[in-house]
Amino acid sequence: YVMLLTLSPYTPRFRDRVSPPGVMIRPYLNGFTIAFNVSQPNTWQPYVDNMHHFLAAYDDKVQEEKNIECVPGQYFIQGGNDSEEKKACQFKRSLLQNCSGIEDPTFGYSKGQPCILLKMNRIIGYRPGAGVPVSVDCKVQKGNESHLRSVDFYPGNGTFDLMYYPYYGKFTHVNYTSPLVAMHFTDVQKNYSVPIQCSLNGKGIINNLNSDRFLGRIIFTLSIGK
Repeated sequence: YVMLLTLSPYTPRFRDRVSPPGVMIRPYLNGFTIAFNVSQPNTWQPYVDNMHHFLAAYDDKVQEEKNIECVPGQYFIQGGNDSEEKKACQFKRSLLQNCSGIEDPTFGYSKGQPCILLKMNRIIGYRPGAGVPVSVDCKVQKGNESHLRSVDFYPGNGTFDLMYYPYYGKFTHVNYTSPLVAMHFTDVQKNYSVPIQCSLNGKGIINNLNSDRFLGRIIFTLSIGK
């Protein structure tokens, strides 16, 4: 009990070895196979609904009301006591452009060109990339590489801007919304199950550990029927 009294509820006592981040995707519905038929809206509508629900916290008006504009390209380091509430940088869903769900409410699913969002797991105090933004790339995980012919990344060229780091924890960084990278699969082979691996790339990132498929990378399957 006495030892527990010495622990801070805001930050871990020891942060000398911060693990590299894992990643996760949205939409996520009972597994890592995204399968639908373009001509059957009932097969892709659940993915669209999941995307809209997830992005509600990223609505431009919500971000403008709760968070501040930050300086891109540099870490947003905040001093003060651990218990002081920290400010959070705006990440507006409009930054996701064609994958924002604003102009195309179906996120490309109605055209057989689905958007998938990638986010890094939150780690208190972590500064990814050691001063250089972490980027994302995608490829066919196993099989015919020509089955994945085109992927667009948003925002920009698919990077996590430094200004969203470090993260200070849920008790003080209350309005923090994790930055995202949208992957727009504009040309994927139809009527095939295409296994895809999307990876983080940057200094300090580990993305090739066979025992952990979520550490620095994620593997999922796209199965798009006509």
